[in-house]
Amino acid sequence: MKSMRPLLLILALLGLALPAFAQTAAPARPNLIVLAYHDVRDDVGLDADRDPDATSTDHLVSHFDWLKANGYNVVTFDQVKEASQGGRPLPKDAVLLTFDDGLESFYTRVYPLLRAYHYPALAAVVGSWMDLPEGKRMPYNGSDCDRSCFLTWDQVAEMQKSGLVEFASHSWALHQGTNGNPQGNQMPAAAYLQFDASKHGYETEAEYAARVRDDLSKSADEIAAHTGVRPRAIAWPYGAFTRVGQDVAAGLGMSISFSLGDAIPSLGSGGTIPRLLVSGNITANRLGWLMRHQARVDAVRAIQVDLDYIYDPDPAQQDRNLSKLLDRIKRLHPSQVWLQAYADPDGDGVADAVYFPNRHLPMRADLFSRVSWQLRTRAGVRVYAWMPVLAFRFPDGKNLPSLAGEPKPGSDHFRLAPYDPAVRQMIGDVYEDLAMHTDEAGVLFSDDAYLRDTDQLGPWATNTPAQNTSALIAFTQELAGRMKKWHPQLLTARNLLARPVLQPKAEAWTAQSLPAFLAAYDMTAIMAMPQLDQQSDRLGWYRKLVAKVLEEPRGADRTLFEFATYNWRTKERIDVGDLNDRIRAVQAAGARHVGYYPDDFLHDQPDMESVRPTISASDYPYREPAR
Repeated sequence: MKSMRPLLLILALLGLALPAFAQTAAPARPNLIVLAYHDVRDDVGLDADRDPDATSTDHLVSHFDWLKANGYNVVTFDQVKEASQGGRPLPKDAVLLTFDDGLESFYTRVYPLLRAYHYPALAAVVGSWMDLPEGKRMPYNGSDCDRSCFLTWDQVAEMQKSGLVEFASHSWALHQGTNGNPQGNQMPAAAYLQFDASKHGYETEAEYAARVRDDLSKSADEIAAHTGVRPRAIAWPYGAFTRVGQDVAAGLGMSISFSLGDAIPSLGSGGTIPRLLVSGNITANRLGWLMRHQARVDAVRAIQVDLDYIYDPDPAQQDRNLSKLLDRIKRLHPSQVWLQAYADPDGDGVADAVYFPNRHLPMRADLFSRVSWQLRTRAGVRVYAWMPVLAFRFPDGKNLPSLAGEPKPGSDHFRLAPYDPAVRQMIGDVYEDLAMHTDEAGVLFSDDAYLRDTDQLGPWATNTPAQNTSALIAFTQELAGRMKKWHPQLLTARNLLARPVLQPKAEAWTAQSLPAFLAAYDMTAIMAMPQLDQQSDRLGWYRKLVAKVLEEPRGADRTLFEFATYNWRTKERIDVGDLNDRIRAVQAAGARHVGYYPDDFLHDQPDMESVRPTISASDYPYREPAR
């Protein structure tokens, strides 16, 4: 069995990345905060402890003291469940304490403190770990564990009877990695389809659901056999889950589930509640800051990458290309990478093939899953899948209606008609297949999602410009909805042309609107590329763009300014000094989020050390002083 430490640390911390820049004001507190603890030990070191998720006993005491002193109400799981089903609302500043993995320290160190403070808690246990045979050992977060590392069932029964502790499932044996792609990347077993190397294929949705059902049934039956109470909740291993798995758990009586993430908890029937991971043995003051700033918006630094640059028919060269990208992204240290998921070697922006298994398009290579997972786990960035919205050429879709037929070279994209049911179904299938077979934190809807007033708009021809904008937004939300079946916490971003921002009347021939986008997506990526509109490339143009954004409510929080590193009109690279000047100019004008495209990592363009200070999320993004 492989060590769980790297997977747990990476998945949990990426869901709860600490802020890159301080915020000026604390947002309003959420009504519920769920804290996720793991091991509690007396010997936890302040730096480089073997277990990054362990908390020292004295720090846990200080956390409990801080909660009490600051008026927080530690609530029971019953109270959370009742509120989630529309019953009695939770008290102000409610906190639910949860402890994962069923470690022995929960009985020896945590349980006495719960009794002393009269604090209830929810504990999630892993059946296969508690059932380790005598003499069997397994790695656990830097330790070599045997049966004594975990709770006994007698201890579980005792704590259940106390009324202070309720036990949830943490799965029976899903708290491990599973083979998630042909390259052998180990992905959370509860949330990803298994790839069977002997059969050269993935399990089906039905097979995945059956596998999860068998495991959770065993877990629930075992907990019930030892406590007399069936579990009513599941804490998903690594915080990773799918709606398919969520439905399976609900069918077994676990109607409430818990993940890890930085989203604000929302109590709704059948929902999954994100938890704030307590890691790094943080102090009470630091924990309090995180609790009070859970709604913060951290500054985004994004780099958009062409997967076509990585692909090579020679596997060895492809691996070298990937290594070069990983080394560069680790050094640049952005917060996000927007990674191309479709193949576009001719550069026309149209998907003729993709880099993941799917129902309707040729698969150039099963590559997106590997690259996105490596970026996430080795470079520590969130990955967004960059996909077209309308620009698809399906081999079996010759008769599908398009908006304007084949465009002239260098003009508009080839775009399918989004009002046609067959078009919607086929594109939706591709998006769902992407989410089913890959890992991504979000989706970036590309710049092909526009409507010209000269297009063949069919039933949308009588719409107002605003109605067409809304209709196209609704289509992208439909696509995101199909992806959320497999990635329920998926975030959305969409490219927006600059002209509708500077000239709102341009909505009539683009079906794009900054206010509408800000309301619809987690992030709007404005293409701050004046050469696309044949505008003069002066810093004043960028400042004017920022000013328009800042006129909108939450404009600064939800808008990213994306800069070009290449001039498509002159076919020349943009000087990195000019790029940095533009980024600094918009930041000085009030922009919070910035990114650039493209990143030619094979040829170090833009120059890595020159662009690093403006695109990095590092605390100190500069060259180290010479010794």
